[in-house]
Amino acid sequence: MTNYLASGFLLATITGASVCGAGSGLPRIPPHWVQAGLILDGSSAPADGTANPSQSCSGVSFSRNLKYGESDQNVLDVATGGAKETSPRPVLLFVVGESFAGNHGAPDVSPALQDQAMCFAARNGMVGVKVSYRLAPANPWPAGARDVAAAISWVYQNIDLFGGNHDEIVPVGYAVGAFHVASLLAHPEFQESDSDVAGAVLVSGLYRLSSDASADEKSYLGADASKYDERSALPGILRLEIPLLLAWSTADPPPLVAQGETLKELLCNSPTQCPHLTVLRNREDLASLFGPDASGGSLLEPIQELVREIEARGLP
Repeated sequence: MTNYLASGFLLATITGASVCGAGSGLPRIPPHWVQAGLILDGSSAPADGTANPSQSCSGVSFSRNLKYGESDQNVLDVATGGAKETSPRPVLLFVVGESFAGNHGAPDVSPALQDQAMCFAARNGMVGVKVSYRLAPANPWPAGARDVAAAISWVYQNIDLFGGNHDEIVPVGYAVGAFHVASLLAHPEFQESDSDVAGAVLVSGLYRLSSDASADEKSYLGADASKYDERSALPGILRLEIPLLLAWSTADPPPLVAQGETLKELLCNSPTQCPHLTVLRNREDLASLFGPDASGGSLLEPIQELVREIEARGLP
């Protein structure tokens, strides 16, 4: 596994200035910046400066490198569609990563593929947000969960400026990102006053580590395996009442499939819920999950179903 996250580019006139979040002591985005288009770079290129790999981002506008915390890695991007919505839209907040560790927060999932995930949301009546977070070993457990909480807090306070509904924030955790999202949901002590979510999507994640953890996993969880249970998402996640979508792929390594199956069984036997479940035919890369073609095994329909349930419940 290699390392995660993307940081795109931001207009020089506002670099580092767009910050808001509980505990940050930094101001909310000035609304006139959004209205005047000062933080939108358009969809002509993804964050890595390469040509767009598909037409899935046509008509989507991006706001890049918006800071939600003090670290240089605490940045996020927002993607919005061109259609004018009359009501606030649900928000998909993507937390993506293939590795717990990294030297400088370099991406292990390409920016172009992450942009496709955001465009998946923006082109289907939602707002897409992707989150960069701090990495081990410099930032061990629970840095990832705390960063997800801070990013959700920022979104809660600012997403109305992008047409989003702060009452319909749905984090989508992918691989290591699923571990961080699940950890946050399972540990209320890491949550902030405005980091509630309406539902969550967990894709091909680890939810409890064992003593045979890899070096990458130990770099984040620590070398003392006796602490792994208290640092896992179980059993805390079994007390959740918000709707969950749990997904994995038949192409995932057997330990990942086993983690998903175990979590699903435990949730279905819990007093709170049995999650939505999707077993994907493949997981070649992020684009295979969030591509424009739902018939190819994408998560479009399951996520739309989850959002409909959230709206029917009136959550949170």
